Amino acid sequence: MDVHRRRLLRLVAGTAALPAISRITWAQAYPSRPVTMVVPFPAAGPADVLARIISEPMRVSLGQPVVIENVTGAAGSIAVGRVARATPDGYTLVLGNSGTHVVNGAIYPLPYDLVQDFEPVSLLPSNHQLLIAKNATSAKDLKELIAWLEANASSVTIGTAGPGSPSHLTAVYFQSALAARFQLVPYRGTPQVLQDLIAGQIDLVFDQASSSLPQVRSGKLKTYGVTAKTRLASAPDIPTIDEAGLPGFYAAIWFGLWAPKGTSAAIVSRLNSAVVDVLADPAVMARLADLGSELPPRSQQTPEALGALQRAEIAKWWPIIKAANIKGE
Repeated sequence: MDVHRRRLLRLVAGTAALPAISRITWAQAYPSRPVTMVVPFPAAGPADVLARIISEPMRVSLGQPVVIENVTGAAGSIAVGRVARATPDGYTLVLGNSGTHVVNGAIYPLPYDLVQDFEPVSLLPSNHQLLIAKNATSAKDLKELIAWLEANASSVTIGTAGPGSPSHLTAVYFQSALAARFQLVPYRGTPQVLQDLIAGQIDLVFDQASSSLPQVRSGKLKTYGVTAKTRLASAPDIPTIDEAGLPGFYAAIWFGLWAPKGTSAAIVSRLNSAVVDVLADPAVMARLADLGSELPPRSQQTPEALGALQRAEIAKWWPIIKAANIKGE
């Protein structure tokens, strides 16, 4: 009887250990198939450019392809909601930014919680904006542009990537700084805004340097300054808006990578390691620097740092956005 009892106890103990063992084995085997990185904006926009820069070296680190899927609409909230509902197995991620993971919570009645329904993976590079204009604009510098804007405020058009997007918030900030009101024209995304700006259909846009700098360098658009506190290392000839004539005018957009809530700590750690490896790659660093992006320091590339930044930004921006009565469409 004692022999049978001992055998039974060993069997029960072994069975109880199976879930833990299988979880460990599963995490160690991750990823065993392609990982989908959802980008909440159109192809060729700043978020898409960043995603494509990091996805290939992440494939090398993870040993599986990282597939980019662009899901547009409602300033990125549709794509983010899709990832919030995804199976938390590490195979569906979202590359979001301060707009999708901070601003949208203040302007849309979201069916998910921006903090509680996601696992932060890593903070990604941030990007400053260029104030760009159609080539027909006659102003030689920012001071001349401001004088022209103030004289023609009622007819000036500024394109945005939609309500609550970084380009929209910066345009509102610009109006406030000049104490003027312009026609803010919403688009579905940055590529469409740039197309119309190049065609001369609108006057101005605040766009991230990663997507607008190539257009400026090719001579298709003009720029009057960057919203950073210092000049971009990749474009030292472009003055800051502060030094060009609008003191104290700064704006930045940061990016991050998130997984659905419930994704295991082991998988989050695996993904974070892959991102950290990518951001330390000299070729990636050079490519991002050339686009005007700024890498976060290594100490800020942790899931905890991304989570802390997101919460701090929510506390800062939500009251401002609500006081300005900005609403999603």
